[in-house]
Amino acid sequence: MYETKHHREDLTGKSFLITGGAGFIGSNLVEYLLKHGAGKVRILDNFSTGSHENIAQFRDNAAFEIVEGDIRSLEDCRLAVAGIDYVSHQAALGSVPRSINDPITSNEVNISGFLNILVAARDEGVNGFVYAASSSTYGDHPALPKEEENIGNPLSPYAVTKYVNELYASVFSRTYGFHTIGLRYFNVFGPRQNPKGPYAAVIPLFIESALKGEAPFINGDGETSRDFTFVENAVQANIKALLTSGLNSNEVINIAFGQRTTLNELWDRIAERTGLEIKPAYREERRGDVKHSLASIQKAKNLVGYDPGFSVLEGLDISLNWYKNNS
Repeated sequence: MYETKHHREDLTGKSFLITGGAGFIGSNLVEYLLKHGAGKVRILDNFSTGSHENIAQFRDNAAFEIVEGDIRSLEDCRLAVAGIDYVSHQAALGSVPRSINDPITSNEVNISGFLNILVAARDEGVNGFVYAASSSTYGDHPALPKEEENIGNPLSPYAVTKYVNELYASVFSRTYGFHTIGLRYFNVFGPRQNPKGPYAAVIPLFIESALKGEAPFINGDGETSRDFTFVENAVQANIKALLTSGLNSNEVINIAFGQRTTLNELWDRIAERTGLEIKPAYREERRGDVKHSLASIQKAKNLVGYDPGFSVLEGLDISLNWYKNNS
């Protein structure tokens, strides 16, 4: 599909569990691991938001395994981590609006589910545990760029769940000596991100509109800005964090590109690439949304050697090609 740009670690003989492996980021992670020789790549997924289509191409690979189960079941989590060296926990119910509409389910999946996989991984004695944290944890803290130690009050139930993950990870580090790395993702986008449904992310929605020649909706005045992160950068961060040895504490790092793009600029870039001259339709801002987001990625560089290889524009080009070929 496209070539990775970072140093390829030796994955030979290593076994990995990707929770949410049929999802957007999870399936891209599975693809990387299988492509670069991992000994075993197992996924745990209940296919509530992930899809069989995302993993169809891996099914014939002898190194690929599926555990169809739910992180809300400790038994399923124990089954999934049995004999595994490294766990990348990507399973979650994303979306701020979804959590506002149904905070209970978001809590059950994102907090109880996280605790289950954390306990199962601790008891299995895995070599590395990395989990999907979120930039939503910065909440109403106004400073830019966002630095890991400075967070504000959460603005949505989703943000609460992701912050609680970090608190549990910190407690497990201090109490049990089980050290993990949380990756605070900033607006990850790329191939396999679903443009359908009420909680779709902005980039696949914009691309789908562009490919149909339609005006997209923008929440607010379009000057909301985000640090958009191409999925390959997130994959790189996972691999590097999983294989980081010598941790003696819990760590949380920002995973982003380190550049701000407004929604208006984003649409302009996509329209430009698809030859459109259509203005977006503006509507009310969404509840719980942060106005501006920009990450400092210095800690990620220092701790795990993170070096994002794909810019937003490169990622948009790759994504547009993928959606054109898969729509």
